Amino acid sequence: MTEQQMKESLMSGYRALDLTNEKGFLCGRILGGLGVDVIKIEKPAGDPARNIGPFYKDIPDPEKSLYWFFCNACKRGITLDIETVDGQQIFERLVKTADFVIESYAPGYMESLGLGYSALSQINPRIILTSITPFGQTGPYKDFKPSELTTWAMGGMMFMTGNPDRPPVQVSHPQAYYFGGLHGAVGSMVAHYYRELTGDGQHVDVSIQQGCVLTLMYAAEYWDLLKINLGRMSGFWFTPRPEPYGPLRAEMFFRCKDGWVMPIITGAQAGLVKSSQELTKVAVEAGVADELEGLDWTKFDTSTISQEERSRIDEAFGRFFLTKTKEELMQLAVEKAIVMGPINDVKDLWESRHLSAKGFWKKVEHPELGETIAYPGPPVEISEAPWMVTPRAPLIGEHNGDIYEKELGFPKEQLTMLKARGII
Repeated sequence: MTEQQMKESLMSGYRALDLTNEKGFLCGRILGGLGVDVIKIEKPAGDPARNIGPFYKDIPDPEKSLYWFFCNACKRGITLDIETVDGQQIFERLVKTADFVIESYAPGYMESLGLGYSALSQINPRIILTSITPFGQTGPYKDFKPSELTTWAMGGMMFMTGNPDRPPVQVSHPQAYYFGGLHGAVGSMVAHYYRELTGDGQHVDVSIQQGCVLTLMYAAEYWDLLKINLGRMSGFWFTPRPEPYGPLRAEMFFRCKDGWVMPIITGAQAGLVKSSQELTKVAVEAGVADELEGLDWTKFDTSTISQEERSRIDEAFGRFFLTKTKEELMQLAVEKAIVMGPINDVKDLWESRHLSAKGFWKKVEHPELGETIAYPGPPVEISEAPWMVTPRAPLIGEHNGDIYEKELGFPKEQLTMLKARGII
């Protein structure tokens, strides 16, 4: 790898063969952002995920899926049916040129084709095979075939979303498969680091369920230590307390003039005491929260305060927040060192002065559409090896010529025959 290539992107010079579906798209997207040459492999008719909406200008078309655009940017694309003998032989040739293979088939499927890790490592001892499945390659659930929704539920996070007096709910956009892809990318990079030290590839086994469990954070510790399930909080903070006090509910989100804001109002720590004192002061000065005057946050104790008193405090602050916009409250938080922030929607993010100043939104050209589309930019900024957002997601078989003809040396006549037989 040349110094210029290293400066262009962190992982320039490495290649990944991407056999994933929705369960693992994000893995290749992240590796591609780091500079890996990711080759998305689809069956000749195209990946079924191309039919997932929403679509560009609401035109249902496998080449206009916004979902596909986002999940498969930073990749090139070829068509290949690896269920055929010829397709398997072509794939094996590609493995010789690759550093990673990413797949999200059911456990055992790759082995059934003769393309499991043991076979691939014989072809290329440095290959890293990353398998992303709902429950991993082993265990009593490994052959279950859940949906994204049931994987999210079985990972525990669904129990914690929604209102406490209603059944659990899904968040507005599916998350479980994204966690699978994210952890697939992390695992692949850890295996890559090991390979650079030892020269050996390995098999990375990603369980989407286990990735979801990790999002529970300290909920597992709460159960282990106190046998308390941190359940659905809706718009409230819940503080578990023994009888006779019982759990304390405190408002988490407050309405303001043009949306919602999230402050932390408590006296638990020195910094939060100062924040709560400043917020109380401006609320009283606004003339809408007189009952907060004289409230001593240094003596505020969540372990003993009554629910009635906590609700009275929240109601008073609620009246104050309704007098301000999100921007006004943001400025107030900055000026007074108040722990508080606006709850941004996508419009807020799009119009954010901060993200604009950092050049976060990236325009990606879509020549087939005759325009550019804005994409979220890099989650990290690496000064000597920038994160990539281009190229845009490939069209069906867009790079067949580059890979099969220019790299592998197939004559045009052979490509025509392979296409006619449904192999590419």
